[in-house]
Amino acid sequence: MNFYKQCVNNCDDPVAAIAVVQSLPELSRLVLCYFIHFLQIFAQPSNVAITKMDVNNLAMVMAPNCLRCQSDDPRIIFENTRKEMSFLRMLIVHLETSFVEGVV
Repeated sequence: MNFYKQCVNNCDDPVAAIAVVQSLPELSRLVLCYFIHFLQIFAQPSNVAITKMDVNNLAMVMAPNCLRCQSDDPRIIFENTRKEMSFLRMLIVHLETSFVEGVV
C-alpha cells in the first residue's frame, strides 16, 4: 500500500515516478522494468500504426494490472484510476529499460 500511495502521489512527475520504481525491492523492480520495456516496444510508432495502442491506450489497459486501489469508496477509486494511468504512462515514456534487452 505504501508503494501504491507513492505511485498515485507522483503520477505527474517523471523523476519522482522513476524514484518510486528505483525504491522497489530488486526483484519487483526488475519485473516491472521488463514489463515496461515490453510496453515501450508496443508504444513505438511502427507498432502503434498496426495495433492502434498508443501510450495512452496501453496505460489505460495495463494500469489496473500493476496498481490497485484498496479503497471501497467509488469516488477515490475513480480519481485514483486517472492517477494510476498517468503513473504508468510516465514510466512507459520516461523509464530507462534498455538494460533488460535480451533477458528471457
